[in-house]
Amino acid sequence: MSTPTGPASGLPVRMPRPRQSGRHRRPEPVVAPEGAGALVLAVPGTPSSATRSLAEEVISIARSELPGLNARIGYLDGDDAEYPTLATVLAHSAAERVQRYEQTVAAGREAVEPTGPAAVVVPLLAGPDSELIRRIRQGVMDSGTQVELTDVLGPHPLLAEALHVRLSEAGLARADRARLFTVATAADGIVLATVGGEEAVRAAGITGMLLAARLAVPVMAAALDVEGSVASIARQLQGSGSVQLALAPYLVGPEVDPGLLDAAAKEAGCATAEPLGAYPAIGKLVLSLYATALGITPATPQGAQAH
Repeated sequence: MSTPTGPASGLPVRMPRPRQSGRHRRPEPVVAPEGAGALVLAVPGTPSSATRSLAEEVISIARSELPGLNARIGYLDGDDAEYPTLATVLAHSAAERVQRYEQTVAAGREAVEPTGPAAVVVPLLAGPDSELIRRIRQGVMDSGTQVELTDVLGPHPLLAEALHVRLSEAGLARADRARLFTVATAADGIVLATVGGEEAVRAAGITGMLLAARLAVPVMAAALDVEGSVASIARQLQGSGSVQLALAPYLVGPEVDPGLLDAAAKEAGCATAEPLGAYPAIGKLVLSLYATALGITPATPQGAQAH
């Protein structure tokens, strides 16, 4: 038998661990609020198994950061069979949330009545693309549900980090500028390739400045969907003294035809890195946009220190 101050008989008794105080206190784990709208990832481009795998990996990263997250994938060019359309996913998510609440009440358990948007739609886009955003908005309207649509992922320091990593993986940049080693094929000028016209180029330029600071080489943005843009930027870089150029896709991947990237790289006469893909920062930024839309508190991703 134990007393309020400890074991009376000398037998070991597990006592509650005192709550750590002060600024080093371990933060309480954050979980998705009960009844919160779903996170719906709006995926552009022609659906494929590779696209689905990428989207699922992004969702998996977001779930690892926020346990209990209800996350779905909606395809702009889905077929409502293997690849559900954005409108269908949104309508299903809204109906399911209401059904879940009604079932809980019918079972006599306490439940929080759903409020706020039925879903938060996060475009799987690094930068703005007015045509794709218009189609996402149309999908939201077609669903007939109350939905919050977030901004695109960039610009953000974490995307500059992701670009740096993709360039280093392709042998086109040093992985760590703090160490005294070189890469024989490292580029001395970077063409940051995006889609979405001049608006996208301006937005990419912000991340480009962050990338330039990391690599200590000039970085200029160009639009893959504007004829001659990549070649023109390549000539500008060469005119300013760059000899060995590299193409860095400022793209997650599904939003562009791979052939367009290959053609642009050949036209500019330079090597190319892989798109951003399911780099961990993508999932964290997706979750950050969702959390901000709902006013919940997973930590906003911070830009990592330049390597």
